[in-house]
Amino acid sequence: MSDPIVLPVPEYPVAMVTGGNRGIGLGITKELLRLGYAVSLLATRPEPTELLDELRALEGGSGKVCYTQGSIDDLSVGETFVKNTMDNFGRIDVLVNNAGVAPNVRNDILDATAESYDRVMGINLRGPYFLTQAVANAMIAQRDRELQAAGYSEGDELNHERPFGTIINVSSISAETVSTNRGEYCISKAGVHMATLLYAARLAPEGIVVYEVRPGVIATDMTSGVKEKYDSLFASGISPMPRWGTPKDVGSVVAMLAEGRAPYATGDVINVDGGMHIARL
Repeated sequence: MSDPIVLPVPEYPVAMVTGGNRGIGLGITKELLRLGYAVSLLATRPEPTELLDELRALEGGSGKVCYTQGSIDDLSVGETFVKNTMDNFGRIDVLVNNAGVAPNVRNDILDATAESYDRVMGINLRGPYFLTQAVANAMIAQRDRELQAAGYSEGDELNHERPFGTIINVSSISAETVSTNRGEYCISKAGVHMATLLYAARLAPEGIVVYEVRPGVIATDMTSGVKEKYDSLFASGISPMPRWGTPKDVGSVVAMLAEGRAPYATGDVINVDGGMHIARL
């Protein structure tokens, strides 16, 4: 019996990160750059030249960054994002669905508006769902090209020491923790969990693994308006680790998953919340 076919390790792997220019997304981008990834970013603001220069000069980083402007709820933007990534770097190894928004106004669910619901669901769930579809198809096509180049034929054994692709969905403790003044956000994150399970089941036979990273209370622009509230909750013991999380905390976990060291695990939720998810008496 011949040895299992091993695909060559790319000169530098490529990660796509939505919302990768600020907050949690920026923490993820920096950790992936330090891991040696080229990182393709998608964000809504005009290209942030100064930030991109800083990322390219990041100590210990790969220096490889490209940028696409647009909102993930526009499905054509997702197609452009994939194309720009391929045009710049020629491959896709990891997708991090990180971009997300909270409601503009925290309304009781008895007062919430359809407009707010549609906005949050479009960005947090619908957009990532279809971007994952596009990227998964691109990963499968890439895998098939590489297998053909390696001389693979049907029936040959493959080496499964690393996945052909990795998809990481960044959700929230709100996937299971209720906030009745932002119901649309909670529902969107619960939907991200089901999307993770669906894609994990569908893509496992293709050699692509899917994970969900579930942050807790992280110090970002999004949470700056509720700092006093959570300072008080941490002081009263809401979390076993009595501190705010940081974007680096989340980025380090995403980078760990991106390394591909768990090729026989998929569909898993990794909580990054200081233990807040643990039920305690």
